[in-house]
Amino acid sequence: MAYDWELHRRPEQAIPPGNWLIWLILTGRGWGKTRTGSETVRHMVMTNQARRVALVGATAADVRDVMVEGPSGILSVCPPHERPEYQPSKRRLVWPNGAMAYLYTADEPDRLRGPQHDFAFCDELASWRYPEAWTNLLLGLRLGSQPRVVATTTPKRRPFLKEIIQDPRTYITRGSTYDNIDNLPQYYISQVIAKYEGTLLGRQEIYGEYIEEIPGALLQYHMIEACRVLYPPTLRRVVIGVDPATTASEESDETGIVAVGYGIDRQYYVLADESGRYTPIGWGRKILDLVQRLEADAIVVEVNQGGEMVRTILEMAAHNLGLSLPRIIEIHAKRGKLIRAEPSVALYEQKKVHHVGTFPQLEDQLCGWTINLDWSPDRLDALIYALTELQRHEGTPWEAIGLH
Repeated sequence: MAYDWELHRRPEQAIPPGNWLIWLILTGRGWGKTRTGSETVRHMVMTNQARRVALVGATAADVRDVMVEGPSGILSVCPPHERPEYQPSKRRLVWPNGAMAYLYTADEPDRLRGPQHDFAFCDELASWRYPEAWTNLLLGLRLGSQPRVVATTTPKRRPFLKEIIQDPRTYITRGSTYDNIDNLPQYYISQVIAKYEGTLLGRQEIYGEYIEEIPGALLQYHMIEACRVLYPPTLRRVVIGVDPATTASEESDETGIVAVGYGIDRQYYVLADESGRYTPIGWGRKILDLVQRLEADAIVVEVNQGGEMVRTILEMAAHNLGLSLPRIIEIHAKRGKLIRAEPSVALYEQKKVHHVGTFPQLEDQLCGWTINLDWSPDRLDALIYALTELQRHEGTPWEAIGLH
């Protein structure tokens, strides 16, 4: 009974009838999207409707930790006699009946260019950095008599997601966090629902609404999209902005780590967003990896709360890795985020900032944070620190935006 999905699921989590190509589960956080996707894969495999499955997530870690091994992942929903063998070195799952599922990351869209499949499960579609991964997946969905894909995501404004929504071959299931409220832990309710309830962003994150733009946000998506590029030109400088967190629990703020370059064309290029929840040693190593990869010449760190700890952590990480540190610029934030952000927002309005590829979580903060929200946009802050350091060569002093 523990593995009887028919017994536990809600009606809207059942595989829909009809001749659809894409089942798009477009809901708020905590609705049960991943569990529904995993159970759908299990059903398709055990009824021999799928023999060659593609599992695609935003990153390789997401595929492994959420879609395969997670509490709602495929291994957890299959009873022992049905459970596939996970072969990490071959990046695949093999079921007792011979069906196989292959693991892909949307960060490597070209890996989906050649393989063929008869079914696919795509998780958190709107968080994919490269929309080409979706295009390549569909082009390879050509095995069997009725190839299909189940795609799950919290809605975010992405041009390719809007195209999927408008596709007549798409069956859409919508829902909110409240649909699954009885199965959510109290900390999740307090951290997610309490944070977003009553806001426009809450309509997206809780109720699963596809919102075109958020009034009052620092930026609008179309401003970023209009200046997006695939490659930067030759760069004069590369700077890494850091907004460090001092703890690493599930409730902690993220450590913002964003790299920005200044090109020979006098334009600014957002190169990387490596933000996340790390231990202090973890974010120190992450920053140094980025320094080496992008040949950054400076690290700009906000030290309001970390103080001397930030420099110490970076020096320790550099010593352990046998690396040399670039210049560390320590800054103190004295004025509100909105005032600090104004010069950077002006650069976007002047079409001088180009995102090299897509940075879903960073862009969500840029286009979702308003002055009325009480959460800290750490990625946004890190971006502003890096952009402002580069702007100093254009004559903008730190003091002009409340930093010193």
